[in-house]
Amino acid sequence: MATLFKPLQVEERHQNAPRLSVIVPTYNEFANIAPLVAAVRSVLGSVPWEMIVVDDDSRDGTYDEVLRIAQSEPRLRCLRRVGRRGPSSAVTEGVLAANGEVIAVMDADFQHDETKLPVMYHRLIEEEADVVVGTRYAGEGGIGDWNATRAKMSNFANTLSRRLVGNQTTDPVSGFFVIRRSVFVSTLYGLSQQGYKILIDLLTSADRPLKVLEEPYQFRSRAEGESKISMMVLAEFAFLLIDKVTRGWIPPRFVLFVGVGGLGLLIHLCILLTGAKANLGFLDAQVLATFTAMVFNYVVNNEFTYRDRRLVGWKFIRGLVLFMLICSIGALANVGVAELAIQRTHSWTAAGILGALMGAVFNFGAASSIVWGQHKRRRTATS
Repeated sequence: MATLFKPLQVEERHQNAPRLSVIVPTYNEFANIAPLVAAVRSVLGSVPWEMIVVDDDSRDGTYDEVLRIAQSEPRLRCLRRVGRRGPSSAVTEGVLAANGEVIAVMDADFQHDETKLPVMYHRLIEEEADVVVGTRYAGEGGIGDWNATRAKMSNFANTLSRRLVGNQTTDPVSGFFVIRRSVFVSTLYGLSQQGYKILIDLLTSADRPLKVLEEPYQFRSRAEGESKISMMVLAEFAFLLIDKVTRGWIPPRFVLFVGVGGLGLLIHLCILLTGAKANLGFLDAQVLATFTAMVFNYVVNNEFTYRDRRLVGWKFIRGLVLFMLICSIGALANVGVAELAIQRTHSWTAAGILGALMGAVFNFGAASSIVWGQHKRRRTATS
């Protein structure tokens, strides 16, 4: 049977295939897509490239805009993700769909300097590096017009991250870098894919020391759209750090849940002591302290630990009631396990720790599945 397609010659395949795949995670970046494609096309010149936009089911039609532009720019593609969120996992999926031997990761909002793309690409190839990081903290790099609060937050995150990655780079929280596809793929099974900082994940998951170069750049103000900096970013960053420090043995969300519980315990004790000074009866003070601590734990967990599943409106009230019921049952589990432990170990310390651990594990598991259980989001498809 005659073949339906004529196979490409080796020379043709090399000429047409992209060497550089630019991965752009997006959420509500409609206004930035067309200018970004034009800018990348302009600066890359003769470098064979493709751009893969990985869109987290944006509400503003980002996906449709990419499809429109792709009709006249065949080097542009879009992966639309439904029911999944987060730049790190988006970048990973984009890399797995890429054809280039070199991967560039950048945002769509023009805060990363696209004119550095060809420089970083050629340095990676010519200097035989594994990664070239766009850094704001070396040479002529800078953070632009950030206010003092954001600058301090960035410096704090940078300091914590460098404790994990060492001196490999001055900007481990950079979202702008170029990496060999083979290096990225070699880390896949070690990636936590938590949060917004995939570079830390890559550097700490590599099975060998990587040759990392840096290219300074000036961080710019967002061109269009709204900033993604929020409590969710902080929570996701905390998830990533915890996952890397514990080497994946302890769920990051559990660590945060227990931490919030510890703060709740301090509040409980403060209210109890205040009640004693105000001559309240012990039972009255205990009830007030318990109720306040439960509400505190619920609100903080809803805003931070479970930020991606945050409850609002009537669901917030329903969740509070369920959370208080779960914590009450958890307290019974705590007492029951502690009672068994004291009979076996005759150690108040051991019994107290085992009881508290049982209560924390029960509360976390029940709250995660019942209070903040994920539900499918219903939405009318636009395409």
